[in-house]
Amino acid sequence: MLANSLIELDRAHLIHPVASYRGHERQGVRVLKSASGATVTEANGHQLIDGFAGLWCVNAGYGHESIIEAATKQLRELPYATGYFDLGSEPAIRLAAELAERAPGDLNRVYFTLGGSDAVDSTIRFVRYYWNAKGAPQRDQFISIQQGYHGSSTVGAGLTALPAFHAGFGLPFDWQHKIPSPYPYRNPVGEDDVAITAASLASLKAKIEEIGADRVAAFYAEPIQGSGGVIVPPKGWIKAMRDLCKSYGILFIADEVITGFGRTGPLFACSDEDIVPDMMTVAKGLTSGYVPMGAVFMADHVYDVIADGAGDAAVGHGFTYSAHPVSAAVALEVLKLYEGGLLENGIKAGARLLAGLESLRDHPLVGDVRGRGMLYGVELVTDKAKKTPLPAASQPARRIFDRAWGNGLVIRAFPQGVLGYAPPLCCTDADIDAIVERTRKTLNETLQDPEIRQAMA
Repeated sequence: MLANSLIELDRAHLIHPVASYRGHERQGVRVLKSASGATVTEANGHQLIDGFAGLWCVNAGYGHESIIEAATKQLRELPYATGYFDLGSEPAIRLAAELAERAPGDLNRVYFTLGGSDAVDSTIRFVRYYWNAKGAPQRDQFISIQQGYHGSSTVGAGLTALPAFHAGFGLPFDWQHKIPSPYPYRNPVGEDDVAITAASLASLKAKIEEIGADRVAAFYAEPIQGSGGVIVPPKGWIKAMRDLCKSYGILFIADEVITGFGRTGPLFACSDEDIVPDMMTVAKGLTSGYVPMGAVFMADHVYDVIADGAGDAAVGHGFTYSAHPVSAAVALEVLKLYEGGLLENGIKAGARLLAGLESLRDHPLVGDVRGRGMLYGVELVTDKAKKTPLPAASQPARRIFDRAWGNGLVIRAFPQGVLGYAPPLCCTDADIDAIVERTRKTLNETLQDPEIRQAMA
């Protein structure tokens, strides 16, 4: 009865993110009641392996008592402290220092946000301020990548290059430009790493020249494109793109909201890629999703230009909950857990997950398996030779998600027929094996879908 009451209250009042409002009203909410490790439990008692770590954010896994204790202690001691008026709190100060110590290169300054979207928005404001301070206000054009995701805030959603985040919102703005995704599985130049990188460099250079090199402010890239379908660029691709931006004096912003904090193996993917961006955004794994928090890492040379440009005047950018002491206390404890064994376990579990997903390549629907660390995508097709996507009539995002859910597995099912995996780093061998076996069962059920069978006939 309680669950039914919650479903009706949800239908009547709660607006869900990135949902068909009418569709959700018909579907009804699935109420999650509890979670532990890599397992979540519905209010009706149905248990599932969370193969997506919430929204690729519960990197440490659920139910860590030390995180709960850190939050509780901070709530009792100092539940809130503003960063305005030159005020601060010990957890936020220590967290900024700990993160700067671990960040690539000279990313020594940290601005805290509430999540990834407002971290991206903050970079846009910082970039504009930087170029105004440099005496180059004409540098007001921004470039990102097709199938990239940089949040759903008013401005960041324009850098995002997914149709659902533009339709009906008047986006992107005319100062937001895109170049093609590297997308090795479907790149027009083929799957050769050197050719893909060369094509991306040519596309970026052409876009810069088209806009005017003296007008481009910044370029945004994810080390692995997440919401676009877990697209993994060739090794060395992002370094080549970063080097090209540097040759033009264009700021390079790495979006590590998804890839940060062990998701691809190391604490930051940029370290593994041997690059130092001018700014880097993080969120999600920063607090393992236990409380909201994001951050912008800023290189010293960018900070100095902004600081010197402002002089004694205030830089007019701030949030009420920036550097929140409870979120910072949680993040400090989560960082300890990562470095206390979770990063190593994630690498081990990731290798097992990759082997398991690779074993699905012989399934009639599996066209591609790709990823790194604990971040993977399985692209489904109806014809492997032609790489024919699943038919829209089969509603892959909804139906595959529902089948997996029924089989006790949470995954991300993208509209284009890509399955996304981002399990908690704490996964055991049994958890990983269950993810693979339940995926296989879900694929077998999907193979019986009438629209799928017709497309494969």
